[in-house]
Amino acid sequence: MAERKPDYDALPTEAALEAARDLDALRPIDIVDLLLAEEAKVARAVKRERRRIAAGAVRIARAFRAGGRLLYVGAGTSGRLAVLDAAECPPTFSTPPSQVVGVIAGGPHALTRAVEGAEDDGREAEARLRRLAVGPRDVVCAIAASGVTPFARAALEYARARGAQTIFVTCAPPPDAKQLADEVIAPRVGPEVVTGSTRLKAGTATKIVLNCLSTTAMVGIGKVYGSRMVDMRPTNAKLRARATRLVREIAGVDAAEAQKLLDRANGSVKLALVMELRGVSLAKARELVDAAGGRLRDVIGEPKKR
Repeated sequence: MAERKPDYDALPTEAALEAARDLDALRPIDIVDLLLAEEAKVARAVKRERRRIAAGAVRIARAFRAGGRLLYVGAGTSGRLAVLDAAECPPTFSTPPSQVVGVIAGGPHALTRAVEGAEDDGREAEARLRRLAVGPRDVVCAIAASGVTPFARAALEYARARGAQTIFVTCAPPPDAKQLADEVIAPRVGPEVVTGSTRLKAGTATKIVLNCLSTTAMVGIGKVYGSRMVDMRPTNAKLRARATRLVREIAGVDAAEAQKLLDRANGSVKLALVMELRGVSLAKARELVDAAGGRLRDVIGEPKKR
C-alpha cells in the first residue's frame, strides 16, 4: 500500500474544543468540571461501537480456541494501554504471557518515557511482529487515536500480509480504515480539553474498548463462571483470599476445606471446584474441564443464586 501523507491539521483529534477556549483562565474547580463533563461523553461514544466491539471479541475468542494470540500494537498512550491490558490478563484469567501481547513503539523504555519518533517508524512495527512470528491463527489489534500513526498502520498491513485477523481501534478513522482491518472500532469522542492531548478522552475510550475486547473474549473461552474469575492466578495475599472465598461460596464448604481443595488442585479454583462438586480426582477434573472447552458451567451446572 502506498504511503499516505495525512493532513494533520484536519484530524479530529487535533481540533480545539470551544468549551475549553479559556481553559488557562478558569478556576481549578471549573477545569475539573469541564474535564468530567467531557469524559462523561466517552461511554456514549464507545456504546455506539458495541456491535463492532463484540464482533472483535468473537474473533479473538475464536483465535484463542485455535491456539492463536491477541497482539495489541500502539505508540505513546495507545501503546501503554495496550501493554497494560496484556499485562493484566495472566493474573486475572491465568493466561500464559504469550497469549495476549502488548507491543509498544520504542520498546519497554517507552512505557515510562516518551521515545521521540518511535510512532513514525513503520519498519519497527514490522520487525517486532516478524520476531513474534505473527501468522494466520493470530489477531493483531492496532490502536491509534488519530488513525494515522505509521507504527500502528504498518502493523496492520504486515499482519494482513501474514494472514492474521486485524482490528483497528481509533477515535478518528481515516478514509482507508476498512482497507486496513477486518474490524474497525471507532468511538468518536471529539476534541480534547487540552487540544491534541489524546491521553484524555481518547485514552479513556481506548481503555474501555480494550477492557471489553479482552474480557468478552476471555468469558467466551470459559475463564469466568457466573461473574467470578475462576481462572485467576492467586499470586498475592488478596488473590489467595479471593480464591479461598470463591471455592468456599461456590462449593458450599468452610474456609479450611476450601484451602485443602486449593492445595490439592495446585491453586486452581476451577479444578478445586470440579473435584469437590463432581467428586473426582485432580486428573479427572482436568479432563472434564478440557472436554468442556474450559467452561465450568458445562461441568458443574448453573451458579447458585447468592
